[in-house]
Amino acid sequence: MSFWFTVLRQVGRNLRQTWPSQLMTLLTVSLSVLIFAFFYLVYSNMLNFGDKLGDDLSLIVYMEDEPGPELQQQLRRKITTFDEVEEIRFVSREDAYNRFATQLGENLDVLNDMPKDFLPPSIEVIPLKNLRSLNQVKLFSAYLAKLPGTLKVQYGQDWVERFYYFTRLLSIIVLLSGTLLILTTIFMVAYTIRLTILGRQAELELLKLVGATNNYIRTPFLLEGLLQGVLGSSLGITSLYILFQWIKLRFSGPGFLNLFEFSFFSPLVCITIIGVSILLCTIGSYSTMQKFLRI
Repeated sequence: MSFWFTVLRQVGRNLRQTWPSQLMTLLTVSLSVLIFAFFYLVYSNMLNFGDKLGDDLSLIVYMEDEPGPELQQQLRRKITTFDEVEEIRFVSREDAYNRFATQLGENLDVLNDMPKDFLPPSIEVIPLKNLRSLNQVKLFSAYLAKLPGTLKVQYGQDWVERFYYFTRLLSIIVLLSGTLLILTTIFMVAYTIRLTILGRQAELELLKLVGATNNYIRTPFLLEGLLQGVLGSSLGITSLYILFQWIKLRFSGPGFLNLFEFSFFSPLVCITIIGVSILLCTIGSYSTMQKFLRI
């Protein structure tokens, strides 16, 4: 008990003596965690959004003429030859007109002078989820375009491609911000511990001469790194949560941000980020002790 009391007192004294560098390290760790967690939060929400969009993804094959029952069976076999699909729906000209009329709602009168067969028949193909990568959807679309009687195939190509490219860009940013977190955390903690060791080198050598154990000398520096990890990562996650709540409150109401539900990290993810930050700070502290602590 007296060992830990003395160690904690040593930690407190180290923090008081080097508080400017300790504060700078704390802010750097917090900012690094905040940057990484922010982009990772956006990325994870975009992936969830992509999953929800994938549930509604369908390829619409516009046909020249309405296929009869026998041709429909042939088209079904040709479509499933590429891969299994969740559903295939044949939409006649009349069905397409009725859908369009329903979508117009109060503006239905614009169809008064239009024939009911002016819309082309189509086939709605809903692919399986394992067929929803961008490259696979492109290949499937090209395959469907070669079906007999096909005019064109649509699935929101431009929007889907932009979304996939955006998520890919986010994944690169998350990787870079994670690298930034690792480098800055280890470097700043190592630099701060180094200043503390160099400032107390004579005292540490004296402690060793009077019989202090290696654990007694090393433990305070390890605890400093651990403390930086706990406080810095907790401050970063807390700041992100406050920012997240502010954005939700500020932009609540009709708008793009309400097309889907934003969600914050689960407790497990928060604990993981904090745990990794603690580990990185402890590694920074340990590496500096190995290099500069001559005991």
